[in-house]
Amino acid sequence: MTVYLEVAEGVGTLRLDRPPMNALDVATQDRLKELAEEATRRDDVRAVVIYGGEKVFAAGADIKEMQAMDHAAMIVRARALQDSFTAVARIPKPVVAAVTGYALGGGCELALCADFRIAGENAKLGQPEILLGLIPGAGGTQRLSRLVGPSRAKDLIFTGRQVKAEEALTLGLVDRVVPAGEVYAQAHAWAARLAKGPAIALRAAKEAVDTGLETDIETGLAVERNWFAGLFATEDRERGMRSFVEEGPGKAKFG
Repeated sequence: MTVYLEVAEGVGTLRLDRPPMNALDVATQDRLKELAEEATRRDDVRAVVIYGGEKVFAAGADIKEMQAMDHAAMIVRARALQDSFTAVARIPKPVVAAVTGYALGGGCELALCADFRIAGENAKLGQPEILLGLIPGAGGTQRLSRLVGPSRAKDLIFTGRQVKAEEALTLGLVDRVVPAGEVYAQAHAWAARLAKGPAIALRAAKEAVDTGLETDIETGLAVERNWFAGLFATEDRERGMRSFVEEGPGKAKFG
């Protein structure tokens, strides 16, 4: 298998494993979708880490495989490609990308599907599709512009240039830069902390933010309002407020 899911202490790690560069071929894309949907369903997965290993996150699509596809074939495949990444973006739980080495093309687009990105000092990110006479096709034109703004996204997409970790941090493309050997540990710690939180409230927060980015503010406010009121029916809300009143803030333990 080119992707597998490991679960420990409430954290599911989606591990890419297609040496040497974790190229995202069709089989890997399909497997990624399958496991993202599994992580969504499983109650023992409360947060997710996406990880490519110590040396590389994912260097992009399998170019040799793509070269063999004609227009008709890609018309059929393009939707499945996007769907595999959207399945990751739609995991209704906190998701962090642990980025080491190259995260280019589809690799960068996969990192964009996470809620938070921790990069090693050796990381290089970019959308080099323009150098192939293409544009990003797995969500890069949409998620990148929403994350870093249209001008910065166009710079990266138009030039196809790679950015090192520190510039990626400045651009807002990643959220934290750490020594390469600490990437997975810090990503796992971030996920493990949230895995102990109120699962339904975290799901509500993620959906409200993401929906708001995809629509107008009135619709976003309606989603927020409905979730906010709905959470008053949950045990976690009762537990959290009772703990606040009896013990003070930040001491509630959620199941």
